[in-house]
Amino acid sequence: MHEKQEMIRVEKLNKSFGDLHVLKDIDMTVNESDVVVLVGASGSGKSTLLRCLNFLEIKNSGKIIIEGEEIESDTHNLNEVRQRVGMVFQHFNLFPHKTVLGNVIEAPTQVKGIRKEDAIKAGKTLLDKVGLGDKYDVYPSTLSGGQKQRVAIARALAMKPDVMLFDEPTSALDPELVGEVLATMKELAEEGMTMVVVTHEMGFAREVGDWVIYMHDGKIVEFGHPNDVFDNPKEKRTQEFLGSIL
Repeated sequence: MHEKQEMIRVEKLNKSFGDLHVLKDIDMTVNESDVVVLVGASGSGKSTLLRCLNFLEIKNSGKIIIEGEEIESDTHNLNEVRQRVGMVFQHFNLFPHKTVLGNVIEAPTQVKGIRKEDAIKAGKTLLDKVGLGDKYDVYPSTLSGGQKQRVAIARALAMKPDVMLFDEPTSALDPELVGEVLATMKELAEEGMTMVVVTHEMGFAREVGDWVIYMHDGKIVEFGHPNDVFDNPKEKRTQEFLGSIL
């Protein structure tokens, strides 16, 4: 076993929106091929933390170190950083006027300058991988929510990121469609993709997560292996939260 490389390190991260202090001295480390699952009630800061890791929100203080390099919004090209740190959102944000394949090849060709024929070949491979090999040429409006989200995952993977962030990827889906998206994510985890996932799907957190972080009121309250956190939470707040949902 080689020593796992550190992919993301956050030190004393703080973020406020006006008077609202949303993230309070967050420290976390994500190592190569780890699946780290963030759980907690709405408003606990999970999505804001994820958005800070992708620089969609700019921190007020603290450090964000990605693959050994401290990233600052005024010294780094954030678009280049975002190529390394892919993101999948709750709402799929697909381009309605482009086909499924068109959506997947857009960023590699436009942002990375990959030749179109190479992007098409890679894009088809990714769509096959997420189980949509028969949907290259259709438009997003014809797809179910679960299919759209799998296109969005393929689109994020098309940039060959080193880390994937998932912000409640199944919470906008009908219950019967959640499983197909989680199955795709599980497959990625098995292939060794480094992932940080905000989700309410506790079964996924337990089964696929290497680590679970419980957040409350902008702080990390508890961190550990899923079985420890779910079966034997140390903190009273964690116990109360899990008691209310499990």
